[in-house]
Amino acid sequence: MSAGRMEKTTRSPLAALRAALRISRRDALRAKGRSALIMTMIGLPVLVVTAMLTLLATADVDPREGRTAELGTADARIRTTGFQTDVYQDVTGRGWAVSGEAVPSTRPRSAAEVAGLLEPGTRLLPLNEGDVELRTPEGYEQVNAGEVDLRDPLAAGLYRLLEGRLPASSEEVVITAGMRERGARLGATLAVTRQDRPVRIVGVVEHPHWTDQAEIVGLPGVLLPGERNGRGTGWLADTPGPVTWAQVQRLNAAGLLAHSRAVAEDPPASTAPYAESSYVDVEWVAGIGLTGVMVVLEVVLLAGPAFTVGLRRRRRELALLAAQGGSPGQLRTVVLADGLVLGGGAAVLGLVLGVGLAALSAALEAGRLIGRVGPLDVPWPWIAAVAVLGAVSGLAAAVVPAVQAARQNPAAVLGGRRSDARDRAGRPVLGAVLLAAGVAAVFLAVRFSEVWVFAAALLSQLGLIALTPRLVRTAVGLAGRLPLPFRLAARDASRNGVRTASAVAAVMTATAAFTAGGVAMSSDFAERRDSYQAAVPAGTLTVGGGRLDDGAWAEVEEATRRRLPGVPLIEAAAVRDVGGQDMALYIRPPSGRTPYVEGDHGDLPIGDERLLRLVQGRHDPVAAEALASGRAVVFDPGLLRDGRLRMKAVPRGEGGQREIEVSAVVAEAVNPRHALVVLPPSAVRAAGLTTVPRRLYADLGARSFSPEQEIRFARDLSAVSAGQANAHLERGFTDDYLAAQLWILLGAAFVLVLGGTFVATGLAAADLRPDLATMAAVGAPPGTRRLVVAGQAGFVAGLGVLVGTLAGVVTGIGAAWPMTASMRGYDVFLAGNPGGGLPPLPEGAPTVELPWLFLAAVVAGLPVLAAAVAALFARTKVTLTRRIA
Repeated sequence: MSAGRMEKTTRSPLAALRAALRISRRDALRAKGRSALIMTMIGLPVLVVTAMLTLLATADVDPREGRTAELGTADARIRTTGFQTDVYQDVTGRGWAVSGEAVPSTRPRSAAEVAGLLEPGTRLLPLNEGDVELRTPEGYEQVNAGEVDLRDPLAAGLYRLLEGRLPASSEEVVITAGMRERGARLGATLAVTRQDRPVRIVGVVEHPHWTDQAEIVGLPGVLLPGERNGRGTGWLADTPGPVTWAQVQRLNAAGLLAHSRAVAEDPPASTAPYAESSYVDVEWVAGIGLTGVMVVLEVVLLAGPAFTVGLRRRRRELALLAAQGGSPGQLRTVVLADGLVLGGGAAVLGLVLGVGLAALSAALEAGRLIGRVGPLDVPWPWIAAVAVLGAVSGLAAAVVPAVQAARQNPAAVLGGRRSDARDRAGRPVLGAVLLAAGVAAVFLAVRFSEVWVFAAALLSQLGLIALTPRLVRTAVGLAGRLPLPFRLAARDASRNGVRTASAVAAVMTATAAFTAGGVAMSSDFAERRDSYQAAVPAGTLTVGGGRLDDGAWAEVEEATRRRLPGVPLIEAAAVRDVGGQDMALYIRPPSGRTPYVEGDHGDLPIGDERLLRLVQGRHDPVAAEALASGRAVVFDPGLLRDGRLRMKAVPRGEGGQREIEVSAVVAEAVNPRHALVVLPPSAVRAAGLTTVPRRLYADLGARSFSPEQEIRFARDLSAVSAGQANAHLERGFTDDYLAAQLWILLGAAFVLVLGGTFVATGLAAADLRPDLATMAAVGAPPGTRRLVVAGQAGFVAGLGVLVGTLAGVVTGIGAAWPMTASMRGYDVFLAGNPGGGLPPLPEGAPTVELPWLFLAAVVAGLPVLAAAVAALFARTKVTLTRRIA
């Protein structure tokens, strides 16, 4: 389209935009490689975010979507509790609590009694849930179990029948597909319960939402013998009319919970106090928003040079438009239309592919990937916002090239010379202001959390982006003593400052983000490693069953001895309150520093001298005498105040916690990292609690005990104790995730940094062709020309990585402060905001550990790799052409 024709459309802005869009679409089809690159950079984030949002929405089975799987066709589902009076619930019965006057249940519930609380004519179908012991070649194993007559119309929708048929007798069961991984097959016989009762598998079913769970379902009384005689966990209710909220409250008064279809579908106003909380995690939202902003910023900085590549290729076409009367505004419109066409097309394509990918994943593998799946749920408002953001990022990436297009000299371009349009020097004042504001904001943000530190650092990053042109000029000024190829590369970077600054800013932003994350994760790892203090030595197996009675504990003890032949067992105590409630003890150090104990469930060692010798690692007569006299033996002086150890006793069920203190002495352990405290039972009893022998400690020493063996051992004990016993092997501080996380960060940094560098190098190579031709004409060998291209890549990557690493280290240290120091002052601030204003700074010095190998790989490895790859793939063959002087 000629400029004259475009000028005629200026009277209609919409027509001018349509003309520009047609020009841009034609150019996009003509330069398919460049267009595909830009659309990939813009569309890939849209695709990933769209797929994630769709999968999360699909996995979030709301009460309406899950009602059929919960109720079948019944009017209500009723559940028992451990109380016979005074419970209250939300509208679904999943969230519930008890009043202070609630009476524990002491007798079973009969179906007739429950039906009497509803309308006359109510029919109840037993529906029990629990665990059943399954006999396997390795021993007993607990699996989920359900008891319901699936042939009853009320149960329609609870499960989907995939193969076979439904159980019709007490010798038949159905299994879910997840049981196949445990060797169960259609037609096979299973041995269930401790009596090895044989049941035959007659069908395979699937839960509508939990598609991968392992479960066995049979008729009432088949799998859960403890739920017989009115002791079941619930019923499905078929009532003559809807179950009202008043009837639900009547059931609550009798200690029962109810999920009423009518109440859930149309909650009355009186249920407002019982509605589920609509709490929004502000930090989570801020983290998501920060991630979105960083993605858009990186896309703009990466796609900007790619648009500039297109501008360099099209500058003759644009010069012809200008020579025929096209205005600067029209040239800007044409280039901005490129961003709108490519950005909008990429956003739409990413949206469609993201939704399609999420739908396919939900249909095929969602049960395995995310644990559950509901009906396909596409959050269109959020996805539309993501698509618009993608289109806007494409448009924003084209802004700088559009300004350059309007400023180029048509005569110089048509004459084959460089345009005399000069790049701006950037905005150093604005950059300095934003940088200073970001530093101040980071200092304020450390009072809250690491999320706000990263958000505040975004201001500093914007300031550095504004300062990048000035940084490029400064770096070029330092390149005067370099060899000729690298001086030529630096001169080209200075001459094309906008292109170079954009690429450097992209590399700098990516490097800063990943470096900050690496420093924060490494510091958090170091803090957890340094504060780690095990309750027992490494290699010690702890078996506990605080809720068991004497008979069940004797079975657990016998099973432990049978599975650990020849291993000495040390019996220790568990804590209970005066009412028999199992309690957990947690240390309350005076400094506010809580020891990080891996696998800590409040099971502090409580026993005699044998246990003290195991924990301390040696025989200490003084410590043994103190323990015998009723004083605790502590191996860390920082845990004591005035010779006393403060602890928090927390019930493992309903009830309130309490603070207790015991007299203590300090002793020295062989390994301070594997010794915390040993409590005598008499000291616990003196504090108003009781003790019962419910712990076993076994020193396995050098005996190998793999994680798989530990899981199998715990399953065996759980099967013996109906899930009430537990086992934990102390392995010392183990965290294998840091290295993997740093490798992931390094890989992502390599991809983004190299991508941005190669885009900029490709543009530089196009601009450098006249210089390369001149070098070839005067006899420069191909190796020299390759060094020039390598110098361009090294300059962009080196400057971006260096500045980005410095910025990232500072941000990472700021994030490590709230992550590793005590935030007790912030907790007090949230509790009551005493005095108003800002919360105090974190207490104590932060733990900072720099991942030196990671930083060395980023700072030294990335620029060298970028330069080497650029030199390897550089095109040094040039064609000499005549240029108009």
